Amino acid sequence: MYQTLKKVALTFVPKKILFENEVLFRSIFAFHLRGKSHECKVCDHGVKKFIEIPDGDLLCPFCGSRSRTRRLYSILKENDFIRGKVLHFSPSRSVYRLLKKNPHIDYFSTDYEDEFLADYKYDIKQIPLKEEFFNLIICYHILEHIEDDKKAITELHRVLKSNGTCLIQTPYKEGEIYEDFSKKTPEERLNAFGQEDHVRIYSVEGLQQRLKENGFQNVEIKTFPANERFGFMEETVLIAKK
Repeated sequence: MYQTLKKVALTFVPKKILFENEVLFRSIFAFHLRGKSHECKVCDHGVKKFIEIPDGDLLCPFCGSRSRTRRLYSILKENDFIRGKVLHFSPSRSVYRLLKKNPHIDYFSTDYEDEFLADYKYDIKQIPLKEEFFNLIICYHILEHIEDDKKAITELHRVLKSNGTCLIQTPYKEGEIYEDFSKKTPEERLNAFGQEDHVRIYSVEGLQQRLKENGFQNVEIKTFPANERFGFMEETVLIAKK
């Protein structure tokens, strides 16, 4: 039912109106899913169940957060990372709304392709800000889209403050990093990398090494277990320090 309602809404309601009233629309839809079996770490609602979507991920019916979004916000809160100046690439709407209204931080949300809610349009390879500017950078599912990822990593390192934290996640595979820039069409990239706009697939260790080769010396690999109550799937996050 969720996918049908979403399709109808996207067909008949302008996207701007949907985004501006998303919390209201979701609260109406999710009313019958209130419960105590599960808990969303983003919006703190108790729910009977999370909604399974076609790619197998679990969506919160109240805020629309995915598993990785809930895990991200949990990591941010549990480690007291939400402080100072925060740079967030292509933020999910649920976390964007929370960080945007947080009076204790300077929040810089950015999306280069105008596909997400964001206040800036920074090129990750040439961020127009001075060195050592941000206390926290959130770079989730970005680098696999960037051909010159080494330049992007160098920029992330440049604008991060000493002792700052950069949280990085991408899709992963076993073995070596696989990239082939001769594959240009959406069809070629879908077949090679699993998505039409990806240009590589990292391995966890390969991404860790690439981060180290381009500025970050302290890169911790953290693999988190699944958790049914919070709708977490098993996933790996790289925590890079400067």
